Amino acid sequence: MGVTSPLKGQSHSHSITKKLFPYCLYALLPIALFRLYFHPFPFPQSTTDDLPHNNRIILTTSSSPPPSLSVPKEEEIAEETPCDYTNGSWVHDKIGPLYNGTTCGTIKDGQNCISHGRPDMGYLYWRWQPSQCKLPRFDPNTFFHLLRNKHIAFVGDSMARNQLESLLCMLATASNPNLAYTNGEDNKFRRWHFASHNITVSVYWSPFLVRGVEKSKTGPDLNELFLDTVDERWGADLDHIHMIVLSIGHWFLHPAVYYEGGSVLGCHFCPGLNHTEIGFYGVMKKAIRTALRTIIERKGVNGNGIDVFLTTFSPAHFEGEWDKAGACPKTKPYKEGEKVLEGMDADMRALEIEEMKTMKANAKQFEGLRLEILDVTKLSLMRPDAHPGPYMYPFPFDNGVQERVQNDCVHWCLPGPIDTWNQILLEYIRKWSIR
Repeated sequence: MGVTSPLKGQSHSHSITKKLFPYCLYALLPIALFRLYFHPFPFPQSTTDDLPHNNRIILTTSSSPPPSLSVPKEEEIAEETPCDYTNGSWVHDKIGPLYNGTTCGTIKDGQNCISHGRPDMGYLYWRWQPSQCKLPRFDPNTFFHLLRNKHIAFVGDSMARNQLESLLCMLATASNPNLAYTNGEDNKFRRWHFASHNITVSVYWSPFLVRGVEKSKTGPDLNELFLDTVDERWGADLDHIHMIVLSIGHWFLHPAVYYEGGSVLGCHFCPGLNHTEIGFYGVMKKAIRTALRTIIERKGVNGNGIDVFLTTFSPAHFEGEWDKAGACPKTKPYKEGEKVLEGMDADMRALEIEEMKTMKANAKQFEGLRLEILDVTKLSLMRPDAHPGPYMYPFPFDNGVQERVQNDCVHWCLPGPIDTWNQILLEYIRKWSIR
């Protein structure tokens, strides 16, 4: 009897397997592809909190092409996203300002806090962060590009001048301005020219916007305002102005007599005169209306157009007596909710916003007129730390602390929070340019 080798059957089975293997592979491949196509393996899930808010991908059934997945630049986000710059908070910023008191030659002495010996520098390292969007840093080259061959004028009181000097300092980091014209006491009327882009920047002293006679030692001891007539010191130049930034407020607190239609309308704080006390809120509203109406009529009717900004009221931060050391002693911004916008500050802002809204609607009938409120009241209210205070004068405590020392708790140190006003201004201009 022969013995069957155990490897004989195994060899035969192995041969069959080799023949059938390719056919099985070909049969399984379509099934695998079918499975992957209709039932792909899930990837690890990520929460939407890990994605930038403005870059979330939205699924849609539209037949339009899908949005680009490239991450937009910060500047592009600012252009495309509507932004409320009013609400936000001051956050610490390590970078600091574009300029300082020694690199900018156009700062008024009274606002050059660094060169006047202010010892603390913490107030320089904060930036305004709106609640729901980004506010890009000021780019002087963008400003030059957008305002090439144009004339921008700042018209109003010393806050208008403060804002103008802030803008000049930031622009000077890219191109030096040439002083082309100066006139008036304390350089109240000046004009600079940036030859590199043929841009003119000017300031007009007009604390009421309307025609007025300011109190003086040789004239009346109160102000006189003519509410139905614009101040022609700036009004006469409107044909040569492409953008205008208006800023008033603090001078309306002073005693004054008001005229309208050739007659006395009333007065504010004028004891001894036989005039009706009417306060200043309604008067300030009339002055803004006269200024905006004049701009619209003169620039809208002839079709030349103009861009108009109205900067809202900037609060003061006096604590106690104005002429004692420590009148505005804070060294940090208020936190959100720590300081409430109320009283006169809120009322002044409200009437400016209301009047601009009305005149903005009136301007729609004309081509080329753009009006916008530059609402800086709240962000300014939250910065009690950045006024010159006693450093409106050089080294006020070199000879010890005096019993009386004058303080400026109204204007802003340069550099300082007022630079943010011009950041927001530039963002409005930028967004206009892409519409």
